Amino acid sequence: MEINIEQLSFNENGLIPAIVQDANTGGVLTLAYMNRDSLMKTIETKETWFFSRKRQELWNKGETSGNKQQVKKIAFDCDADALLVQVTPIGPACHTGEETCFHNELFTNEIPSHDIVYQVIEKVKNRRENPIDGAYTSYLFEKGIDKILKKVGEETTEVVIGAKNNDRKETTSEISDLTYHTLVLMELMGISITDVKDELLKRHIKKEGQNRE
Repeated sequence: MEINIEQLSFNENGLIPAIVQDANTGGVLTLAYMNRDSLMKTIETKETWFFSRKRQELWNKGETSGNKQQVKKIAFDCDADALLVQVTPIGPACHTGEETCFHNELFTNEIPSHDIVYQVIEKVKNRRENPIDGAYTSYLFEKGIDKILKKVGEETTEVVIGAKNNDRKETTSEISDLTYHTLVLMELMGISITDVKDELLKRHIKKEGQNRE
């Protein structure tokens, strides 16, 4: 694939802002700057390289901390003066140890739901590693695979009944219950959401693309 960075609009200092996004969760990790050299090194190494305006030099994210960012895709906006770099983060993005540099809350109108699945996954994982008396998730892990499978089966049946009755609200509720119990099962079996995404990509996106050729 031929890469032509001349179509990009760098500012008067030869820099372009790069928004770094978690390719899995969609969360914004950081905002940094690239020049032509750091952008090309990012493409060549498939790791993020930026230009430090303070030190006036290139720097490789995670070179000293180990918290590297594996680049999956780079896109640019309609004015060609900003980059969106989608990555798989290997560790926190922020030097403070936070997963994202944008961890200081200024205003919230409502809680965003774009990464709710990952929030539930983290809660399920925590309940398994740090059981709490009376917590339902901890109870499921205590009872083990048979209890979890029983709940997955029950919720599947409830989804079928809700859909058969053409009850949108009830079906939505039961799909949510099924999703939760499936995530508990995945945690027990060591199956990650990335594993499922990769399988869906292989089965329904890449396969369809091959069939059209």
